[in-house]
Amino acid sequence: MKVAIYSTHKFEKTYLENYCKAHSLRFLETRLTIETVGLAQGMDAISIFVNDDASAPVLQKLKETGVNYIALRSAGFNHVDLKEAKRLGIRLARVPDYSPAAIAEHTVALMLVLNRKLIKANTRVHDMNFSLDGLTGFDMSGKTVGILGTGKIGSVVARIMHGFNCHILAYDPYENEELKNKYNVRYTDYQTLFKQSDIITLHLPLTPESKYIINKENIESMKTGAMLINTSRGGLVDTKEVIKALKSGKIGSFGIDVYEEEGGLFFEDHSDIILQDDVIARLMTFQNVMITSHQAFLTHEALVKIAETTGYNLECWEKGTSSVNEI
Repeated sequence: MKVAIYSTHKFEKTYLENYCKAHSLRFLETRLTIETVGLAQGMDAISIFVNDDASAPVLQKLKETGVNYIALRSAGFNHVDLKEAKRLGIRLARVPDYSPAAIAEHTVALMLVLNRKLIKANTRVHDMNFSLDGLTGFDMSGKTVGILGTGKIGSVVARIMHGFNCHILAYDPYENEELKNKYNVRYTDYQTLFKQSDIITLHLPLTPESKYIINKENIESMKTGAMLINTSRGGLVDTKEVIKALKSGKIGSFGIDVYEEEGGLFFEDHSDIILQDDVIARLMTFQNVMITSHQAFLTHEALVKIAETTGYNLECWEKGTSSVNEI
């Protein structure tokens, strides 16, 4: 099968070569957009990443080029117009489970970095400033952590936070009995979670219902000085409202690995140009904000699983069978 790999990054290329070697791969550093669809000419399938554009117009152009299969190198698929893909007869498959531990561990790392002001402390030491003034954090033990979404990733976060001796609140339409019985997780509505949590972490899929769940109203109901973490989807957060809350002190600290407008920004080196995104530029001025560029998934184990599952999905299609990962 001839496959165009859009948004290829150096960190994943070797893994894809190793686990998709049965196919003819065309590696493309560019994102999939309406302007780059033509690069898939002559391909049977394409593979796309989280910031590629698989909207209806793009899918229509892909179909015209002869592409009948799309292998997503991600679990999420909010960047794909599923209805249009089905209408066009384009089959889709994702990587539903690559490493919940990777993202959960990164989530907790953001919490610890913000709480103990590790970036500021490290910078000071390198400047030969060994003062501890302004570096006071808090004990995680005994604090209330609110987890929005207790799927595979949120469940791992709950287990880790239980190890920190935290009180854990959770919001999810489907309650996990193991978390309740083994880790003392208490399910509640998200309004109560906002009001009672010292730390709030997001692990929800992006849907019309969850978009901007972090909005002005819900921020106002939070504890003053609460920590907010998002390693899920950028669209869960109204970033402009968070900036206002950071300025007022309503939100005490903010850690993100995802950003609503990250397409064309994250995964690329912009060090020699002027940043055009005023919102993230403003976020970067806060000392109590930690930003990573969608790297929570970036572990060896996760990259193996992503490449392995992508290869499996392509192999199923080449053999004329269905993949268990089709959507």
